[in-house]
Amino acid sequence: MSGDYGEVPIKCTGVAIVLLKKIENEYKALLLKRSTSILNNVWCYIGGGIKEGELAWESALREVKEETGITKVLLYTTNKFDQIYSPKENYIYVAPVFVGYVEEQQEVTLNYEHNEYKWLSLKEAIAMVSLPGNDEVLMSIEKHFVMRNPSEYLRIEN
Repeated sequence: MSGDYGEVPIKCTGVAIVLLKKIENEYKALLLKRSTSILNNVWCYIGGGIKEGELAWESALREVKEETGITKVLLYTTNKFDQIYSPKENYIYVAPVFVGYVEEQQEVTLNYEHNEYKWLSLKEAIAMVSLPGNDEVLMSIEKHFVMRNPSEYLRIEN
């Protein structure tokens, strides 16, 4: 047995964002229903790739604008990550998760990537997300960003 082992590379080329909006005194999370070949008909939060020259949080704000039309976001990092293993390419995809608070009057305008959206209580959103791990991300967000005020150390000044 030699000491040579195969390696599964870790790639961080994207971001994920959960938007929160206070509706009738309760925070609701935005879920989108995918309408593209990747994850078609899957309910998920916002996600997308990091473009060359962008910081991850800049990508998060751009993706929010592209996928929802929302431009006014109070952004925080969550210290949580989406993780997916791709058996086809043999790598682990990791994406930092951000939380964005939006004002109640903000409207959602979907782009071609999604055909439906819902603002759901965290409990409803946790039950509705399709991918393993998304529920754990939402539970953490509920604990640290809904049930209590988030730490200012996590706030992103933009």
